Amino acid sequence: MPLYKKRWLQISVVISAIGIFSIASSQAEEKYKDLQIFTKVLNLIQKYYVEDVDATKLIYNGIKGMISGLDPHSSFLPPEYFKEFQEETAGEFNGIGVEISVQNDILTVISPIEDTPAWKAGIKAGDKIMIINGESTKGFSLADAAQKMKAKDNGKIRLGIMREGFKKIQTFTIERGTVKVRSVKFSDLEGGYGYFKITGFIENTFKDFESLIKKFSKKNNNEIKGIIIDLRNNPGGLLDQATKLSDLFLTEGVIVSTMGRGGKDKDVIYATAKDGMVGFPIVIIINEYSASASEIFAGALQDNNRAVILGQQSFGKGSVQTVVKLGDGSGLKLTVARYYTPKGTEIQAKGIKPDLMVEDLDLDAFEKAKVKKLIKREADIEGHLESSNEKSKLPVETNDVREKLLKDDYQVLQALNYLKAAKVFSKGNSPTKISK
Repeated sequence: MPLYKKRWLQISVVISAIGIFSIASSQAEEKYKDLQIFTKVLNLIQKYYVEDVDATKLIYNGIKGMISGLDPHSSFLPPEYFKEFQEETAGEFNGIGVEISVQNDILTVISPIEDTPAWKAGIKAGDKIMIINGESTKGFSLADAAQKMKAKDNGKIRLGIMREGFKKIQTFTIERGTVKVRSVKFSDLEGGYGYFKITGFIENTFKDFESLIKKFSKKNNNEIKGIIIDLRNNPGGLLDQATKLSDLFLTEGVIVSTMGRGGKDKDVIYATAKDGMVGFPIVIIINEYSASASEIFAGALQDNNRAVILGQQSFGKGSVQTVVKLGDGSGLKLTVARYYTPKGTEIQAKGIKPDLMVEDLDLDAFEKAKVKKLIKREADIEGHLESSNEKSKLPVETNDVREKLLKDDYQVLQALNYLKAAKVFSKGNSPTKISK
């Protein structure tokens, strides 16, 4: 290369570097001016405000205001909040057991965690929290709500709830206490069919689920005909637990992908299991309060044709939050990316659409509304001649939990019906052995 070309290249690089430095310096200077305004306001408040104000409190409030303008899931957590946040994902914490979000500037219950004080007190998904201990929640952030719901009046918390069907705000008194979350529950539906309820994705969810399904498999001579996984009212939780559980049922393919600002920083999580639990049908039940990690799990199995999704369209919480511990023990929960299903469908504000749309019917109300049974068959005629073996039927032992579940829960009943139909129409008609 001629010498002048080399020099021109060097000069161009220097000019480019100077240009980049100038732009960076200009941007830094602009930010510095804004910080000067912040510092000036801070000094003025400390010097002239009618009462003494703690500087840390002022700075924390300033950060809260800055974060509150981003999205409902980003938040600043002062040291005491951050400690509680870390405890909640461990499966045991002090509180009332309710997952909340800010929707249209109103504190809204995504889901009460089963068997917790909030659940027992009658709090339901979709409830609007209008008042906490006599104070209006207007303008509250999630961190504010968490702080206000700390124990008062001997551990009792009063929530003013507005719910569809309520004519006015109703007060619910809840006893705050130690909450032990049992994230996975199991019921044997008999005949090789099992029902798994996942209330949330916490640190031990995958381990507990794997242990239960292995016991179920062993009981059925390592053969499973089909399982139902219930994610209704599951607010989500830890991403790694959702991906591990997805990996349990997949042998290959994408589980989930995330993408940051401007389509950059794409991260893809793949299935790694070589001997996953395959060969039997799965039905996943979701509803409008299935969110976050539960949507990732459902989307992973749906897009990989590993499960049929039944129920109602999910919540649509498809943003990724990263949690950063700051130097003073506080924390920052910041939205940094969006989730996408294996086929590239964005979850945010859309949710997971079921393969089978099935509403959650009130079977008791349905039974009460039925008209007098019409005569359609011989057996409907009063005084009909009985079949020769009708009187000789022996009593059959029933599983009370199973009977109640199938009697009271329409969506679970339909899920079981689908599993049985899928087995009839599948090739071979024989259960597949589980190797994992």
